[in-house]
Amino acid sequence: MNPDKLKEISTVWTHATDILVDHAKGCWMYDKEGNKYLDFTSGIGVTNTGHCHPKVVEAIQKQAEKLLFGQFNIVYHQPVLDLVEELKPVMPEGLDTFFFASSGAEAVEAAVKLAKHATGRPNVIVFNGSFHGRTHLTMAMTTSKTVYREGYSPLPAGIFVTPYPYSFYYGWDDETTKEFAIKELKRTLLGQTKPSETCAIIIEPILGEGGYVVPPAGFLKAVREICDEHGILMIVDEVQSGFCRTGKFFAVQHEDIKPDIMTMAKGLGSGIPISGIAYRRKLQENWIPGTHGGTYSGNTLSCACAAATVRVMKEEKLDVNAAERGHQLMSGLKELQKKYPAIGDVRGRGCMIATEFMTDGKPDAAAAKALIGAARDEKLLLLGCGTFGNIIRWIPPLVVSDDEIKIGLERFETALKKVLG
Repeated sequence: MNPDKLKEISTVWTHATDILVDHAKGCWMYDKEGNKYLDFTSGIGVTNTGHCHPKVVEAIQKQAEKLLFGQFNIVYHQPVLDLVEELKPVMPEGLDTFFFASSGAEAVEAAVKLAKHATGRPNVIVFNGSFHGRTHLTMAMTTSKTVYREGYSPLPAGIFVTPYPYSFYYGWDDETTKEFAIKELKRTLLGQTKPSETCAIIIEPILGEGGYVVPPAGFLKAVREICDEHGILMIVDEVQSGFCRTGKFFAVQHEDIKPDIMTMAKGLGSGIPISGIAYRRKLQENWIPGTHGGTYSGNTLSCACAAATVRVMKEEKLDVNAAERGHQLMSGLKELQKKYPAIGDVRGRGCMIATEFMTDGKPDAAAAKALIGAARDEKLLLLGCGTFGNIIRWIPPLVVSDDEIKIGLERFETALKKVLG
């Protein structure tokens, strides 16, 4: 693309490619010249129903003709009621009340504000490697990379950090890692923020930007037990892992965890901005009306799109497809790992998978970056993540087919041959 055509656009955005997309459908994006790219980024886990799913597009078109915007402080509208009805059956047990906003960061802000009012406590515990957003509060809660916080200090106080159980990074087995992380969480409550001052522990049930790390079995349950012991609320951040991405509607459902508050965004809207929190109704007894809100909270068009999105996920069993295609993708990547020892680890759940690159026992960010570029040359779109930048994440749309997974693996193997020999 001609750089002169972009000079009026802010440079604060980073860009994985210089592709000028004309249109997209399913798992494929097409540029102005007609080149066809296999999109395994899903817009960073957003287009779970694929690009321009016909039922989602139809719902947007119908609602746009009827009512574009009914401001929620002024009127109620049918799309928000429809969305709640679609969400209720798929929620983790006990989450029966909803607040809707526009972005993941807004959802996290809402969750923390609710937790503070519900408990009367000021502090929050987060985990190392976390990503919770880009507002000042959520930057303070984000520890996956310094670039997300760089130059913005001072950030809000009352945020305390404890280790996430990242077995591959520590070089330990899962049980050792789990016990270490539990021990450190308990120490955080003794050395940094008293339980009586801690309103919430917020955790990604699968670490997102920090590296697509699945915690050892039993860790989330241990966090739940610590919260219960001290009257601390458990917030699960499902912004990236939610809406069938991991093979279930929400990642906490793999271990039947019952959070107090859950944040949602990304896959909820198929690309139309919407986010939300689901929480236990009793928590709002102390949430003072008017102390939170937003002009576009409960946005009419977004709610109509989200209701259609959730219906598609149910009707097409995208949780099942994510599990099946994820198994296929994971198996294929592990076969490639046997050929290319620079792939130090392959991990994930459903269609939320990481390949972590190591050379001589150290993170190899250069290899990951080169491979993303080489894959792009093969018309396969991938993204990186991780504190060290040495991880490639695999997040195809959940409508992905057996054949499309095969094509993705073939193109990635071509990239591996080019970069690693």
